Amino acid sequence: MTRYLYISLLLLLASCTQLDKTPQGIISDEQLNTPENIDKLCIAAYSGLGNDWGFAPYASMWVTGSVRSGEAYKGGDGVGDQDFINAFEVFTLNRIDNFAMDVIWYRLYVGIKRVNTAISKLNAVDEQLFPAKKTRLAEMRFLRGHFYFMLKIIFKHIPYIDENVLPEDYKVVSNRALTNDQLWNSIAAEFAYAADNLPGDQPETGRANKWAAKAYLARVTLYQAYTQGDNDHAVTGIDAAKLNEVVGLCNEVIGSGKYSLSTDFAHNFLTQFENGPESIFAIQFSKDDGTAVGRIATGDYLNYPMNPEFGCCGFHMPSQSMVNSFKTSPQGLPQFDTYNNTDILEGSDFLTHTFDPRLDHTVAIIGHPYKYSTNFIFAKSWLRAPEVYGNYMSLKEVVAPDDPSFKKMPPFMSSSKNQDIIRFDDILLYKAEALIELNREMEALPLINQVRERAINSTDLLKQADNSPASNYHMDIYKPGVNCNWTKDFARQALQWERKLEFSMEGWRFFDLVRWGIAAETLNAYFAREKTRRPHLNTAHFQKNKDEYWPIPLNQINYSSGLYEQNPGW
Repeated sequence: MTRYLYISLLLLLASCTQLDKTPQGIISDEQLNTPENIDKLCIAAYSGLGNDWGFAPYASMWVTGSVRSGEAYKGGDGVGDQDFINAFEVFTLNRIDNFAMDVIWYRLYVGIKRVNTAISKLNAVDEQLFPAKKTRLAEMRFLRGHFYFMLKIIFKHIPYIDENVLPEDYKVVSNRALTNDQLWNSIAAEFAYAADNLPGDQPETGRANKWAAKAYLARVTLYQAYTQGDNDHAVTGIDAAKLNEVVGLCNEVIGSGKYSLSTDFAHNFLTQFENGPESIFAIQFSKDDGTAVGRIATGDYLNYPMNPEFGCCGFHMPSQSMVNSFKTSPQGLPQFDTYNNTDILEGSDFLTHTFDPRLDHTVAIIGHPYKYSTNFIFAKSWLRAPEVYGNYMSLKEVVAPDDPSFKKMPPFMSSSKNQDIIRFDDILLYKAEALIELNREMEALPLINQVRERAINSTDLLKQADNSPASNYHMDIYKPGVNCNWTKDFARQALQWERKLEFSMEGWRFFDLVRWGIAAETLNAYFAREKTRRPHLNTAHFQKNKDEYWPIPLNQINYSSGLYEQNPGW
C-alpha cells in the first residue's frame, strides 16, 4: 500500500510542476473535434473490425461458429490445451464464467463504443467544415450494425446502446429492453440508413458502400425472417414478407453489376486476389504499417501447422464428418444420406472416391500440396495431436510461409490477408434460400448451380507436381429430371448443403443451423457418429432451447448489478 501511495505522490508532484504543458500521449476532447481527428476516429472504428485475440476471436469465427457446428474440432495438443474452447465444442462443459465469452462480448462493445464516439463527433461538426460528414455517418452506422449483428447471433439478448447513451448509463440499459424482433429491427435500421446514405463507389478500398449495406441488410433480414420467441429458441415460422425483402435486396446487389463470382474459388483465400470481384466487404489487415507487428489477423494465429516453416499451434481441424461431406455420388452430387457411412482417411482414398473440388481448397490433406504449392507438401509430421483430432487441418484462413502477407510473432504467426465479412456467393445463396422458402424453388436452381459451376471449374490450382489432380474430382450441377427431382424439400436440402460446402471452416455453419431451426438434431446426430471416431466427443450433447446461444457472461451480469437477464437454460 505504501509503495502505491509513494508512486501516486510522485505523479501528483510531477503534474503540479507542468500545469501549463500539454501532457504527452493524451488528446483532449476539444482536439478531437477537428475534421481531421474526427476522420481518424472513424478509422479507429474500422480498425475495431479486426481487433481479435487468438484465444477468443470474433472477426475470425472459428471459435464462435466453426468448432460448435460439427465442421471442425478444436485441435491443439489435446482437450486440455485451451480447454475453454473444448467446452464450446462439446457444449456440456460450457459455463457462464467461461472467460472467452466475456472477452468476445467486451471487445465487440469496445467496437461499438468507438463507433458511438465517432458518431457523436460527426453529429456536432458542421458539414461545410467536413464535407464527408454524411458518408462517414453512414459508414459508422454500417459498422455499428455489424458489431450488433455479431453480438445478436452469438448471445441473442443484448443491450442496445447508441451514441445518445452516456457511458455512466451503460449498466442501466437492460439486455431485455428490446424484444428479439425489436433488436433485429434496430440492427436492420443501421444498414438501411447506411444503404440510403452511402455512395455506390468509395474512393478508398475497404470502406463500406451502398451495395455492401444492402447486402448486409439482406443477411439481417433473412435471419429475422426465421421467427423465434423471446424465451424460446425454436423456429416457429418463416416470415414471407421478410423473404421477399431479401429477394429484392439481393436483386439490387446483383443488378448493381459491381460483383461477380471469382473465376476460381481459390481466389477468395489468396492474398494476391483480395478485394476481388466477389468481395463485397472485408476486413483490411496490414503489415509493415509502422505498428509493432502490423494489423494482422491475430484471430487465426493458433491455426497453423507444426512444421518448421510455421511451428504452432495446430488448432481448428476439419472433422471427419466434414471431410466426408465433400464426397460426391456417381451423378456428381452430394451424398446427402450416405456421405458418413464410410470414412475418407488418407492416400488412395482421395483417388478411389470422387469429390467436390472445394475439398482441397478447404482441407489440408497428407500428401497434397499446401496452399497450392507443389513443392510444399502437407505431411503427418505437421500435425500436433493426430491421435486425438485426426489428420486434417484448415486451409482457408492461412497463407504459405513465403506469402508476402505472412508474419511471425513467435511462437505464433498469422498474415495481413483480408478476411471477407460478406461475399457475392453469400448473396446468391441468400436469394436462393429465400426463393425456396417462398415456394419458388425453380428460380433458386440457377443460383445454386451458378455457385456449383464455379466450384466445378476451380481445379486449375489443385495439382500435384506431375500435374495430376490432387484428388479425384467429379461434380455436376443439379439437372431436374436427369440427376435429381427438384422438389421444394430437395431444393432446401441442396441449398443447405451448398452453404455447408461453400463456407466450410469459415464459421457460418453453426449460425446457419440455428437460423434454420435444426441445430439440435443436426449436431446430436453428428455427435452420435463422430464420437465413435473421436473419443473426446463422448460426453458431447447439444441441449435444445439452450445451446443455440451462449449465456450472458457472468462478468456482464455482475457489471449490470443483476439487471441483465440470463438466456434460457443457463
